[in-house]
Amino acid sequence: MTVDQDYLQFIVNIKQKTGIDLSLYKEAQMKRRLTSLYQKKGYSSFKDFYSGILSDQKIMNEFLDRMTINVTEFYRNGKRWEVLENKILPRLLAKKKNLKIWSAASSTGEEPYTISMILSRYMPLNQISILATDIDEQALSAAKAGIYVERSLAEMPPSMITKFFKKEGTVYKIDEEIKKTVQFRKLNLLGDPFNKDFDLIVCRNVLIYFTEEAKGELYKKFSNALADDGVLFVGSTEQIFNPGQYGLEVEDTFFYRKIKS
Repeated sequence: MTVDQDYLQFIVNIKQKTGIDLSLYKEAQMKRRLTSLYQKKGYSSFKDFYSGILSDQKIMNEFLDRMTINVTEFYRNGKRWEVLENKILPRLLAKKKNLKIWSAASSTGEEPYTISMILSRYMPLNQISILATDIDEQALSAAKAGIYVERSLAEMPPSMITKFFKKEGTVYKIDEEIKKTVQFRKLNLLGDPFNKDFDLIVCRNVLIYFTEEAKGELYKKFSNALADDGVLFVGSTEQIFNPGQYGLEVEDTFFYRKIKS
């Protein structure tokens, strides 16, 4: 079996086993990332690697972790969060008191917790409810624990660190009241249906790993999941060049508003 055939069969096997369709991810990037993982683990092919995944849950978890690139920080690209805080949220809140918000690739929790902290400027924490989803159960477990190393807080304003975190040794524990504002759930963006009528969907630094076709499908799904005038907030390398074809329009850089139907 050639290297290409080996990988193509791996794609088929993984889809049957997990429902994850690796063909929707950029092939060169994904193949390189997974090859380095299986070589590190002592496997010589994707076929052998898949056998390891079947027999060892730890290997399965490492595969999911490598596949989903859990690299995130609080307040990542701070200027964009300032736009959310000072422009987008005031407009949304002027129309509706309780916003329906979804952090669509929440990883280890930094993004939804950042949203909650920013929203707390406008309302009490007990009125905030954010849905946060990810495909990686290990990342979701870490998010629920709410314990972070100092590097994760590097971009946060010091006043927010003081207000919402407690330092314990070398780690920072997030405030329990902030934790209560976020509900974490497992979800496969490319395979599972979405809820509807969100006022804000945040999906940052994930779409860059998908093929153009997969991105197009996701933009359609996100648009359909937004309420009229709702906003999709994407990452700083994920500009949508033709938002109109998805029923969206630019509200600010990397913020797209759902056009009223």
